[in-house]
Amino acid sequence: MASLFDDAAQRLLLERFRRLTENSKPRWGKMNAAQMLAHLNDSLRMAAGELATKSKRLPIRFFPLKQLIIYLLPFPKGAPTAPELIARLDRAQWDEEIEAFPQTLDRVARVPETATWTVHPAFGLISRRGWGVLVYRHISHHFSQFGV
Repeated sequence: MASLFDDAAQRLLLERFRRLTENSKPRWGKMNAAQMLAHLNDSLRMAAGELATKSKRLPIRFFPLKQLIIYLLPFPKGAPTAPELIARLDRAQWDEEIEAFPQTLDRVARVPETATWTVHPAFGLISRRGWGVLVYRHISHHFSQFGV
């Protein structure tokens, strides 16, 4: 299973990222490319513990739903997200987001194995392995949204 912590998976994400343009059009949803990158950058910052989010008590916090969603089921289009992860959409600037993404991705990929991970607002406590898979799948989902 692809994970942010696999070098080959990181390279693949960065290759796809480099094909994204400011004028890339979404196949679904309302975000433009800059807004999508702002969302991904903030999601990465959340994973690194740099952006606080409010936890929600949802059934997907528990086995087996959490594992099914993180590891197996396709991400639904238009699924709700934490308000903190879409708060900057109206101010997203392409140049800033495009510059920040590879740096933020690298920072999260380098979080030490011994680190304590932040609590996900929807899934609660997630292992390092789970974070690696979830982050990879989330980024891949949004890159697919924009055809890259």
